[in-house]
Amino acid sequence: MSDENPQNSGPQQILTAPDPNQTKMPGGIKYIVGNELAERFSFYGMKGILTIFMTRHLMDASGAAATLSDNDAKGVYHLFTAGAYFFPLLGAIIADVYWGKYKTILLISLMYCLGHGMLALMDVGPATGMWDMAPFLYAGLVLIAIGAGGIKPCVSAHVGDQFGTGNKHLLTKVFNWFYFSINLGAAASNLLTPILLAKVGPWAAFGLPGILMAVATLMFWLGRHTFVHVPPSGWTKFREETFSTEGRRALANLAPLFLLFVPVFWAIFDQTGSAWVLQSESMDRNFLGMRWLESQVQLLNPVFILTLIPIFTYFVYPAMAKFFDPTPLRKIGIGFLLTAAAFAVSGLIEMAIEGKDTETVASIVSDVSASLPEMQANMNEEQTQAVNALIATPPQKVASAMKTLRKADWPDEKLGEYVADMPSIGWQFLAYLLLTAAEVLVSIVCLEFAYTQSPPRMKSFIMGVYFLGVSFGNFAVSALNFVLELMKKEDGTTPLDGSTYYWFFVGLMLVTLVVYLGFAMRYKGETFIQGESE
Repeated sequence: MSDENPQNSGPQQILTAPDPNQTKMPGGIKYIVGNELAERFSFYGMKGILTIFMTRHLMDASGAAATLSDNDAKGVYHLFTAGAYFFPLLGAIIADVYWGKYKTILLISLMYCLGHGMLALMDVGPATGMWDMAPFLYAGLVLIAIGAGGIKPCVSAHVGDQFGTGNKHLLTKVFNWFYFSINLGAAASNLLTPILLAKVGPWAAFGLPGILMAVATLMFWLGRHTFVHVPPSGWTKFREETFSTEGRRALANLAPLFLLFVPVFWAIFDQTGSAWVLQSESMDRNFLGMRWLESQVQLLNPVFILTLIPIFTYFVYPAMAKFFDPTPLRKIGIGFLLTAAAFAVSGLIEMAIEGKDTETVASIVSDVSASLPEMQANMNEEQTQAVNALIATPPQKVASAMKTLRKADWPDEKLGEYVADMPSIGWQFLAYLLLTAAEVLVSIVCLEFAYTQSPPRMKSFIMGVYFLGVSFGNFAVSALNFVLELMKKEDGTTPLDGSTYYWFFVGLMLVTLVVYLGFAMRYKGETFIQGESE
């Protein structure tokens, strides 16, 4: 596999266009795929444990707990996710106008590494009495949001830049490996980082993703002489191409889909890392022969994605075609319906938890009271105070009692038979299956639709608009949870407490689906394929 371009005098010169006579796999692809695998491990590993860290491990400089409430933790989590999907639009403009894709990816990745370093250093503050964890947490999240978002629209486009007319037939194979590396990194990190957080501590759980991000950056730099570096177009050309009559028409057609309807899907989907993680704290997590940590269940999404993509491609879509034409807009509508069904499962789980409140809280208090003398030797003063408060004034909700005991590192086997009587985590497996099927129908189809419905020179910009919709959905969830925290009553309840929270989003998705159907029936776009006459 040669990395040389016959149009240049040597392999060390920068290539600005792929060799049209090259029929093999470009030499730089191994660096890009390796970079993506390590980068996705770092991002999803950090993000997967973020909610549990904020509600259970956050400390001030003295080592005392400074944890966030569930609503505040969800607010921060979704605000971070909103930032990670806002910055792709800026990253695309910087790459296309000023720096080019390679320079943009490399420089912003260094900021990304710095953000991971801030998270890994949080533990040093309480250990030395020098600083609170919170400032390092928020600074690290800002840097990672800029880093992850800034490179997001550039990496996949950089893959396509490596191929010319002689080897374009290999693009499908490469993107399959590219997507596989994303989900492999996500699955591995969601399996490992929760274990590190529970068994070793935050420094290891956040440190490993930081190391992987440094490895990702190094791998990308090592491929610098093998890459095709497409130069930036400059602002004038970018403005003329993006805001042409054709471009404005495409943007007007796609804006309602990407900025009004799809954000509701992402508002629900991304709560797998917040609301679903917190819900699992009150569930029986012994399933399939193992005890699942709260954050580990998120690994189901990448595993299901890799399983469902070929199933939908070779079986589901052909079956649909026997009854109706499975157009992109129809697939998206079906995906919206499955999204509502997935969150409805969560609503039913929460109702089952609530149904055990009265009888189970009394059982918890009795078991904890009997076990407290034995357990106190392994508890610090703050944990002992929390458990004593639980015994003295039992809460009305099982979830509240569970949260107090989990923060005190109270083992499940000491909680009595009531743990096994709680809803099984297997029900969340069903919800993940439904939601991942919705992801195949909404997310993947939207990426294809964004590409085919935008003019050739607007495809990166339209992709940035799509990511902006993801940001809007997460920002809405963040704002909602911060408002709910402000509206919290003296007894700790909010207007959307318990299962009401889940049914609110189910209703929102169904209302969105009804309005979307009217949009879909009236949609009149135009398809643009590279190299074909317009």
